[in-house]
Amino acid sequence: MPDHNHSLQVNWQSVNAEALPQADQILLAAAAEALDKAYAPYSNFHVGAAVLLDNGEILSGANFENAAYPMCLCAERSTLATVISTYPEAKILQMAIRVRNPQKPVSQPAAPCGACRQVMVEAEHRQSGDIKILLQGESGPVYVLASAKVLLPFYFDGSFLG
Repeated sequence: MPDHNHSLQVNWQSVNAEALPQADQILLAAAAEALDKAYAPYSNFHVGAAVLLDNGEILSGANFENAAYPMCLCAERSTLATVISTYPEAKILQMAIRVRNPQKPVSQPAAPCGACRQVMVEAEHRQSGDIKILLQGESGPVYVLASAKVLLPFYFDGSFLG
């Protein structure tokens, strides 16, 4: 079989927060409020996440660190766990993720870690639909992605099993 070269293109929008629809601004504000709930005594890197469900509810979560780093809970995964335990039949329409570092201003978005990307894609697979993703630092532009799959283009999901 001959070798083939492939390329990958990732598409997202970078927009001013004030230019976003009101629903997106509300969700980003909920993620910003969640930043105050973060427990990050080791890294001082606060992450807040919020989701909008198809039933109109907004749920949020924050990162929760532990001295044994692998046992930390990311804001994205704690928020998704809250969704499944509170409204297991609800569909997630979108997720906003905000970051803050009290030691230095963060004026650009930070992408979720690999584990969170995998869990986000699994959430999309579970509900058979994309989740719009909004990423923002403390200030600055908002990155708008149509799906978590944009963050993890070579994703693994249940379709590979059984």
